[in-house]
Amino acid sequence: MAETVIGYVLRRLNEIGIDDIFGVAGDYAFPVNDAIVEHPTINWIGCCNELNAGYAADGYARMRRVGAVCTTFGVGELAAMSAIAGSYAENLAVFHLVGAPNLATQEGRALVHHTLGTGDFDLFRRMAEPIVCASAVMTPQNAVSQTERLIAEALYHRRPVYLAFPSDVAGMPVLGEAPPLNPPSSDPESLAAATDAVAAALDNSGQACVLPGMLLRRLGLQGAATAFIDACGLPFATMFADKSVLGEDHPGYIGMYAGRLMEERVREFVESCDVVVMIGALLTDGNTAGNTVRLDPAKTITIGHHRTTVAAKIYRNVEMIDILARLTGRITNSFQQPAIAPGTLGPIVGGGEDPITADALYPRWANFLRPDDLIITDTGTSSLGLAFAQLPKGAQFHNQTLWASIGWATPAAFGAAIGARDRRLILITGEGSHQMTVQETGQFGRHGLRPIIFVLNNSGYLSERMLCKDMALAYNDIAAWNYAELPHALGCQGWFTASVSTCGELDDVLKTAEQADGAAYIEVITDAYEAPPLYRKLHENVESFYNVQ
Repeated sequence: MAETVIGYVLRRLNEIGIDDIFGVAGDYAFPVNDAIVEHPTINWIGCCNELNAGYAADGYARMRRVGAVCTTFGVGELAAMSAIAGSYAENLAVFHLVGAPNLATQEGRALVHHTLGTGDFDLFRRMAEPIVCASAVMTPQNAVSQTERLIAEALYHRRPVYLAFPSDVAGMPVLGEAPPLNPPSSDPESLAAATDAVAAALDNSGQACVLPGMLLRRLGLQGAATAFIDACGLPFATMFADKSVLGEDHPGYIGMYAGRLMEERVREFVESCDVVVMIGALLTDGNTAGNTVRLDPAKTITIGHHRTTVAAKIYRNVEMIDILARLTGRITNSFQQPAIAPGTLGPIVGGGEDPITADALYPRWANFLRPDDLIITDTGTSSLGLAFAQLPKGAQFHNQTLWASIGWATPAAFGAAIGARDRRLILITGEGSHQMTVQETGQFGRHGLRPIIFVLNNSGYLSERMLCKDMALAYNDIAAWNYAELPHALGCQGWFTASVSTCGELDDVLKTAEQADGAAYIEVITDAYEAPPLYRKLHENVESFYNVQ
């Protein structure tokens, strides 16, 4: 039997690493849904809503470097758009499969459900164009060539792509052939010139350092970057979005670079270097600690995905993988490691009936982490509170720094757990974020996953309280929930659950969660205005954070 349009797409997605597709079923998407369920090596992972499914695909892509989400036309795809936009901002290759009305319905401009009643069936694809790097409406004639093009575009840009399947087209046999497209190679002359320029800058410098970025993780080039750093003896620091992209147990790691907000010794060293090499890092407001970093462009080398910049000179068509390989062993200079140890969150303080303060909480969480843990943190105080925890060997820290959509972490953690079932996963989220997407907690239990979930309950949106003009404004208040009762209500049987408000209670439940061979869900109650040190600094520099003068 000839391979169908959707069959070909699923086979190719499976071949590039997608074993699970997240989504919500819908009548226009039934042919695509059916094909996924019937596929021998791809699992359908149903989610509670399309936004959560998109976030789950995002988390999965952080583990596998590719992910996929399936929605129905109109209402489903629009519900997923914020998640797709987040994957675009955070350089994640997510494939968005959309089931659309059949060709006769579209050609007749019929007034059918899930449309605006205008007869325009291309509208939603056009709406998606700014948040994907490529899109296609599948036909039997173009399915093979467009699939190969979209795979190549998604992997080249590390961005989402959009695939629409009219419901009667999905099951039609493909017509035509096309070979998989090879990844691009560097322009030899530009690569040689860029390598020479970087090598000269480093060899002529007295002191240099590296700022590795999240693109290394998206591209799977952590090993290549580490080999380059080791060969040169270069020290490195990381910015917030890039935390743990290289191991924080590495001897060259000096800590977090957070501009003028924290870790002054790290800031002084980085900004005093003759050369700073950024590898896949971006100077966003979150990464620049509210625009408080001061990197001299004339002393900065930026090794990007497809080009390298040395001072003001741009070398285009230079692939990151190629220049890292060329530079490894090329540098003759020998750099000294500064006498800077990575910062920590300090000792364990408080005990017994003492209330849980930020200074008591975050060091305990840091102490709880094990080698190879996956730590997923939501936008807000919880993620910033752990920014300066030095992670053990192999542990990964994930947050959504640029898109910064609260509610991302719970479904993203679910997707990450599906994508890396063999690793212990710790989700740390604020209760305000958690309320937005809490339904997906039930999926952990449904799929036999055993996360450890901490819900930081500080009675509202503390991150916004710290930044707005009046911390008591009503728009930062939220409903009071009984969080420890949620796992059972959402079908998570046998989980350890607790609600704690004192240091002694927290110590007890951390010990239990550490020893238990199962899932744990722990509500941690703090004062409404109890913020970690980094957020207190942001509060003091709120005008700098928003670049308001």
